[in-house]
Parts: sequence; structure tokens; C-alpha cells
Amino acid sequence: MASSGFELLVVSAPQLARGAWATISIAFVSILFSSLGGLLYGVLRSLQKAYLEPLLTLYLELFRAIPVLVWLYLLFFGLPIFTGASLSSFWCAVLVLSLWGASEVGEVVRGALRSLPRGQREAGLAISLNTWQLYRYVLLPQALKRMTPPTINVYTRLIKTSSLAVLIGVVDVVKVGQQIIERTYESVLIYGFLFLFFFLLCYPLSAASRVLEKRWSYA
Repeated sequence: MASSGFELLVVSAPQLARGAWATISIAFVSILFSSLGGLLYGVLRSLQKAYLEPLLTLYLELFRAIPVLVWLYLLFFGLPIFTGASLSSFWCAVLVLSLWGASEVGEVVRGALRSLPRGQREAGLAISLNTWQLYRYVLLPQALKRMTPPTINVYTRLIKTSSLAVLIGVVDVVKVGQQIIERTYESVLIYGFLFLFFFLLCYPLSAASRVLEKRWSYA
């Protein structure tokens, strides 16, 4: 039985590898865009500009209140109906996960920036730093320690949430696993592989978060 299971994994390896690559690509491209978008969002929120607050708050609440799955369906199926434009299932998944991830990372960045002593901002302004220089050289380097562990936790959630892309037609590792199960009925083996796959993707990030949190703990 064990030999049969091993042989199935060997035979299915190319198919599983393609699915795994699709999952990894969606997750890590989304992480990249989430990081950039979240950093921009967090900085803009920390500026506390009256004309920006309603828009930024609306964006945050939309992605807090509406599940990722609904956004996936809305953009993948609704966009062609209402605009005539369409996105591939891959890029639709990346767009939705990036926007959702940016809202989560952005709140982490905003919280980290606001937690800094007010004197840091005042000291930067006192030596005539402009806004860009203030954030680049004073505020963001100090906030980095505070926002890194929770941001890594957002990344692990994003990797796990990427499995929803299967529902709009992405042939990711979950879809490939389902196809193999339908063909072979080896559900325990394949779900065990999927368990191990996502564990190996997420555990290093979780471990890094704990290490950094311990190293950068504040009294």
C-alpha cells in the first residue's frame, strides 16, 4: 500500500509540480503587491489628511466586510458583464488577494507608525526633513521592527487563502489534487500531500515571525 502510494506520487509529480508552481506564483506575487500597497496605505493613513481618510476608510471596510471569495466571483464573473473587460483567473486571484492583503498589511503599518513616540516625528521636522525624508530615514526604519512579525502573519494567511483561486478555475495544487483523487480515489494520500505542501510553505514564515517577535520584543 505504501509502495503504491509512493508510485502514485511519483507518477503524478509533474502534474503536482505545475499546480504547486501556480499556487506559489499566486501567493508570492500577491505578497509582493500586498507589501507595496500596504506600505503606501499605511503611510497615507498616518498622514491623517482629511481628504484621504474617507477613501482609505472605505477601501479598508470593503475588504473587511466582504469575503475574499465574493470578491473573486465579483471580479471574475461580474467584470465582463458590467465592463466588457475580463481578467484571467490567475490575475484575478492575484488582484483580489493583493487588494485584500494590502488592506491587512496597511493597517499593520499604520498601527506601527502611530505607536512611535511623537517626538520622533517632531525631531525629524525640527531638522528640516521633508515628508519623504521623515518617513524614509526616521519613521519607517523604527516601525519596521514593530510591523514585521504581524505582517508575516498576514503573509501566511494570504498563502492559505490563495487556495480559493481554485473556485474561479485556477489549476493550482488543490485543483490538481482534486483531479488526482477523482481519478484514483486516493483521497487520504493526496490530502496528506496538500497538508504537507501548505505546512512547508507557511511554517517557515510562522517560525520567522516568532523569532523576530522574541528578538525585537519591547519592554
